[in-house]
Amino acid sequence: MDIRSLGYRTDLIFPRFDGEVLDRGDYLVILTPRNPSFFWGNFVLFPDPPGESDLRRWKDVFDEEIRSRLKVGHYAFGWDGVEGVMGEIGPFEKEGFSLNRFAVLVADRVEAPRKYDRSVVVRPLQGDDEWEEATWNQIACCDPCFNLENYKVFKFEQMSRYRKMVVSGLGSWFGAFLEGKLVADLGIFSTERLGRFQNVETHPAYRRRGICGALVHQAGLFAFERMEIETLVMVADKDYHAVDIYQSVGFLPKESQVGAFWWEKETK
Repeated sequence: MDIRSLGYRTDLIFPRFDGEVLDRGDYLVILTPRNPSFFWGNFVLFPDPPGESDLRRWKDVFDEEIRSRLKVGHYAFGWDGVEGVMGEIGPFEKEGFSLNRFAVLVADRVEAPRKYDRSVVVRPLQGDDEWEEATWNQIACCDPCFNLENYKVFKFEQMSRYRKMVVSGLGSWFGAFLEGKLVADLGIFSTERLGRFQNVETHPAYRRRGICGALVHQAGLFAFERMEIETLVMVADKDYHAVDIYQSVGFLPKESQVGAFWWEKETK
């Protein structure tokens, strides 16, 4: 299956490192066995938006391809395309699925945004302590709709994967430091001269100060100058304020990426 979407194409950098991408011809199966709670590490990607009767068929495919292999508590489906066509999503909404509507932004250069914290120091992480700081910063940014204890398990495993990818020369992870304290972080990983941002997070106590803009700008400069990247790719929720920050650094909307997921909710 050929992938048109720049967002989904760069998503596959990660399962190709330590998971599996199975091409079934009319869909792709993405598996991340080390982290079964990762929705978008264990999903099925279809070539077209869903039709009126596709939900049952898609769930059967997921059961056969993923639930038969891994102990997962979710369903996750993506569909390829660049214009964000949702298709017949009514049946998904009736069953309690959440819908992803992402903007795929690209940049072939970056510029310093108007809102920019000049006191922040941005550099790649160094050593165990800084990787742990970055992991806890990611956890501090957990969406309140998720179970925090489960999210911690997921995030420690995810950050372990990213560190292994950095060690393997596939990317870099950056921290933004104020007086030696990590207050924001992100990763950039590459394939075919494309650089894909991952998990841009600023600690809630340090937001709206220009730290995120400084982090994205300086990490972007590093990627262009030292990682041999020609185009940077950022995928973000269309309705999230961070899209404005990324555009202020020089990113431009190029595509829309859509998908749907459901998970077994737990009482916190």
